[in-house]
Amino acid sequence: MNWILLASIMVALLAFGLAIWLLLWVKRQPQENLRIREIGSYIKQGARTFLKREYKMLFWFTLVAAILILLFLPKFIWQDNPVDNIWMAISYIFGTLFSGIAGIIGMEVATSANMRTAEAAKKGIKPAFLVGFRGGSVMGMAVVGGSLLGVALVFFLVGNSQALLGFSFGASSLALFAKAGGGIFTKTADISADLVGKVELGIPEDDPRNPAVIADNVGDNVGDVAGMGADLFDSNVASMSAALVMAISLDAKLGNTKHTTTVFVFAILGLLASMIGILFARMGKKSGPTSALNKSTYITTGLYAIFTAVATYLLDFEWRIYGAAMIGLVIGVVIGITSDLFTNDAHKPVKTVAEAAQSGSALTLISGMSYGFLSVMPAIVGIAISALGSYLIMAPLADGFFIQSSEYGMFGISMAAVGMLSIVGMIISNDAYGPIVDNARGLAEMGNLGDEVLDITDELDSAGNTVKAVTKGFAIGAAGLTVIALLGAFMSEVNMAILERGLSQPLLTGFDIMDPLVFFGLLVGSTIPAVFSALLMLGVEKNASKMVKEIHRQFDEIEGLKEGKAGVVPEYEKCIEIGTLGALKELIPAGLFAIILTLLVGFIGGVKAIGGFLTGNIITGLLLALFMSNSGGLWDNSKKYIEAGNFGGKGSDAHKAAVVGDTVGDPFKDTAGPSINTQITVVSLVASLMSSIFLLYSLF
Repeated sequence: MNWILLASIMVALLAFGLAIWLLLWVKRQPQENLRIREIGSYIKQGARTFLKREYKMLFWFTLVAAILILLFLPKFIWQDNPVDNIWMAISYIFGTLFSGIAGIIGMEVATSANMRTAEAAKKGIKPAFLVGFRGGSVMGMAVVGGSLLGVALVFFLVGNSQALLGFSFGASSLALFAKAGGGIFTKTADISADLVGKVELGIPEDDPRNPAVIADNVGDNVGDVAGMGADLFDSNVASMSAALVMAISLDAKLGNTKHTTTVFVFAILGLLASMIGILFARMGKKSGPTSALNKSTYITTGLYAIFTAVATYLLDFEWRIYGAAMIGLVIGVVIGITSDLFTNDAHKPVKTVAEAAQSGSALTLISGMSYGFLSVMPAIVGIAISALGSYLIMAPLADGFFIQSSEYGMFGISMAAVGMLSIVGMIISNDAYGPIVDNARGLAEMGNLGDEVLDITDELDSAGNTVKAVTKGFAIGAAGLTVIALLGAFMSEVNMAILERGLSQPLLTGFDIMDPLVFFGLLVGSTIPAVFSALLMLGVEKNASKMVKEIHRQFDEIEGLKEGKAGVVPEYEKCIEIGTLGALKELIPAGLFAIILTLLVGFIGGVKAIGGFLTGNIITGLLLALFMSNSGGLWDNSKKYIEAGNFGGKGSDAHKAAVVGDTVGDPFKDTAGPSINTQITVVSLVASLMSSIFLLYSLF
């Protein structure tokens, strides 16, 4: 086991080494245009200001949470050995630090790579693609390397499941607020800039006259880079932690460390496969940027399947575990392909919605929502097949005496989640590529680099939008399997508490929905994703209203701004300030709402109610997250399809209707949708951490 932990730490450090090499490579690329450097510095400074304020606020949340964990988890500090509580609090703080650092690294690299991608576009699409992708890959390597390093260190230093869950909760809680806050900021700015610039004045998307244009580009970095990085860091840590919690329980009964070793080996090989895939990511002579991104993903997937098969053979691992991981890996790719079918402008749904835009905004919204709902079924069925298949393939390993089939079955689901997230290094690299090239497109327009450069950055941006929709679908699908595995981890924690305390009640093997306590939790839990989404989107609406007023004020009061007179510059910082203060004000209530309601249900109905609560939250959360992510991406690419010259092109009635659809879809796909999977993970971890307390102290 110690050799495996040492290997985990070494491979994680190797990933950091690759990240540093990629960062230095990006920094060496030319950055000559003074106008682009000036605008890029505004974006970088705005993103730094937002993250500094956000993390300062989250420092106080982390401090309060750490004190509560120290006092009450895993047991009341005055009742037992305080060392466990101290390690739990340290692990929690450790998780928040790693998650925060992942976001900062991603944002810093992205705000450097965007300028250099715009410059590289003057030489052609291939150099620009490589700069954008390698900029995103720095974050991919830092996030996955950090998650493997963090989990390995916590396991090496503490070696128990509670500390792993504490580390995961730290990562998840910070990711929840980072994703929610970044999502509110980015869509506040994007919607405000579009409503006044595109819809009212008919000026280009990234016109420097628009006071919200810098805030919009800042939002790409704090929402789609820093927030998404923290989100996928959280998903990766949560999947490993859930698998390790159940592996530790199984190994304790069998008297070995084989299952725990398997989890770490599979995680190591996933990171190695991603590193190789990143180095092979290049555009061919005839392939476009989307093909290059997809090719590198498929290479990584194939390498992982081969590496883990070889390791299973050489290390004499259980082939059924390999089978469960492969089921997750294949279903992850299928979910990504499904998202692509509904969001890529090469396919029918996007073209149909673009055509409907000719008849106005109403039909644009109706058709987009309809396809969004249709897109949910293949992905949800895929997650269901993955969960069922991995459960059934592992259940026969149980002996029916020491180990029940449900224990091995749930471990199988956790390994499917590990398999699905095995290529997360590549997924994050693809995802971070999107906002980098989006920023590059804006910088090219504001820097007056010419139509040829704009055409190149538009093509890169279109690929980024397509891949972003795929990665969001992948992240949501992986979160779905992870939280099902966390439901198994919750059961394991409850059963361990029952055995340790010598309680007379039977061990949990499942949750009967006809039990009134389970059904109570099921109904309450099913409402959480809807209310959580509403709170986030209302935050966007409130902030956007304020920012729209500020944009109008500047156009009315700053003489020559609307006409674009030389030397007249908008007060960009005012819009950044509105977005920052509004996002920080709105992110805390949404996150606390989900956590507080989990505690209330647990103290009212106990562990059975929490089992129902988690189940309801998982089902409706996955449905809403997939619907909002895919419908938002669909509306966005329908708008871009029209802007490419179809159905009247830019400025046409169809374009105006498509802009409305895109504006509605923005908070769907970039604020609420991707935040729901983090919310589900946080709630599941709170339940697992509080399991023994809910077991002993509840009203019913």
